[in-house]
Amino acid sequence: MPSLDFETEKTIFRDYYNENSGLFDGAKSSFITLVNSLIRSASDIALSKIEGRVKDRDECVKKFSRKYRTDLESKGEEYQIIDHITDLIGLRVVCLYEDDIVKIKDLLCEHFDVIDITDKISQIENTENSFGYKGLHLDLKLNEQRKGLPEYSKFTDFQFEVQIRTIIQDSWSVLDHKIKYKKSIPNYLKRRINSLAALFEVADREFREIRNATEESIRAEDVTQEQITQETDQVESGEEAPRFTISPLNAFSFLKIAQHFFNGFEFEPHKVDGFTEEIVSLKPDITRGKFNFYMRENISLVKRYKEFFENNYPNDKLNPYTVIRHCLYNGNKEAFSKLLTNQSTETFEAWLAESG
Repeated sequence: MPSLDFETEKTIFRDYYNENSGLFDGAKSSFITLVNSLIRSASDIALSKIEGRVKDRDECVKKFSRKYRTDLESKGEEYQIIDHITDLIGLRVVCLYEDDIVKIKDLLCEHFDVIDITDKISQIENTENSFGYKGLHLDLKLNEQRKGLPEYSKFTDFQFEVQIRTIIQDSWSVLDHKIKYKKSIPNYLKRRINSLAALFEVADREFREIRNATEESIRAEDVTQEQITQETDQVESGEEAPRFTISPLNAFSFLKIAQHFFNGFEFEPHKVDGFTEEIVSLKPDITRGKFNFYMRENISLVKRYKEFFENNYPNDKLNPYTVIRHCLYNGNKEAFSKLLTNQSTETFEAWLAESG
């Protein structure tokens, strides 16, 4: 029964915690699995990690004393400590982008009973000249549908807190806590901390904008092979007034064309970026149609060379990148001579001369 006797209530809470600590750990693991499954089923959410913890017993008591005890006792309101510890079981969901936070919130609100929502993002952003920890906190419980499932039967009475943050917000909260924890910070240092927090906010927004711009570029390059072929035909015919848009080669169009010629090969993004930059540095005006033209005109020849080379040099293989290098070199030796080593050039030229 609730009372105003803090020592009694502290003893009751400690006994309750000790008796149920194993159950708390089981609930934490179960909630992590469930939340992880729900979020990963939403393909448009970029998730970094989900982790959880059970709050230390004495930390719970300290939090109650710090936040609630004085007010309750001054009002003469009897209490039980457990009723005021909403984050005994806590989950942290870390996503990549700011707008994923709202998506995750909406998803969790759909699948759980919501007890409370604390929007620390709005609290900070609506305060002039103030920066600091940002994130969204949800206090949740299992809904009636899941309470009826046997795997959750032991956890039906537990509520848990979910903190939703971006990677940037999560990094800031860790650094900010380390700097400020149990320290008295002078005002001039607080101003520097606030300035740094503002830079973190800018980084969050920039990552989101870069993602949007990248997706826009991908959509712009989402062309069919037929369109690329049409551009290639224009290149081959040398039309002075092109009928179709002439698009410069970039990593997205390179990948589209390369996957057409090497279906099933995994082109790693960082290698695609570097290889495309190398090609463009040698011929800045190269278009996706011209690149496709070089590939189409030379791929059969280079594949025959590949067979010859690997038969004669069994310890060496020509991977798709090397095949592309040979196609470009044979398509425009003046522009792409640096794509091959001297030895590779000599071997290839000797084969060309011999094969006629």
